[in-house]
Amino acid sequence: MPVKQSEAIVLRTYPLHESDLLVTLLTRAEGKVKGVAKAAKKSRRRFGGALEPLTCVRAYWNDKERQELARLDACDVLISPLSSEVDYSRAVALGHVAELLDEVLPDREANDAVFRLAWTVLASLEAGSIWGPVTYFDLWMVRLMGFLPEMNQCLACGAKLNGHRAFFHAMADGLMCAQDKRLASSEMSAESRRQAAEMFRAPVDAFAEGWTRERGADLRKFCMQIVQRHIEKKLVTVAALEKLE
Repeated sequence: MPVKQSEAIVLRTYPLHESDLLVTLLTRAEGKVKGVAKAAKKSRRRFGGALEPLTCVRAYWNDKERQELARLDACDVLISPLSSEVDYSRAVALGHVAELLDEVLPDREANDAVFRLAWTVLASLEAGSIWGPVTYFDLWMVRLMGFLPEMNQCLACGAKLNGHRAFFHAMADGLMCAQDKRLASSEMSAESRRQAAEMFRAPVDAFAEGWTRERGADLRKFCMQIVQRHIEKKLVTVAALEKLE
């Protein structure tokens, strides 16, 4: 089989046998690809630091007939997350990007919009400035996966929510007005709804500075409740992000 190549993002690596690694890549050409990097723990020439999670690389691999896993031949580093400071909050944010991509994307389905989103968000995630890019990434992932409901009207009665209070619930797809909200609902602030609309019009760089943990927290919660309901699984990094100060 001919060698394939593509820009890719390393999502996860797992030890396999004595010196091999099982690698999950998000490739631009074929979507999520899982492969075995033979002797990756020993071969500095072929891989070096290219298999660190969230490294942007050019990957080379072979698909073998009737085998689920590809054979990963080499990776050339294009952008490394280790090229700038990695504090704990940035490490958690990077892990969140990797986990969300890995959990929601199917294998071998190219999605150029998601790939470009991940590539640009990773470039903007810097130590001490994670909350704007993380919020942007969560919102756009929900939209690109087709999970995002209408945010300007009540899902129960259809009333317009512009200028009115809006609420959401872990077991409901969408926002509700004050009259139709469920017990134990959370409120989505007008500011967060305005920020969501801006995020659909502007690049991630516009939201890289000036964001605190509290800003957009309700929007992130809304997005992650939607994702977790669709994949029927709790994301580990959602809890980790909530614990950051």
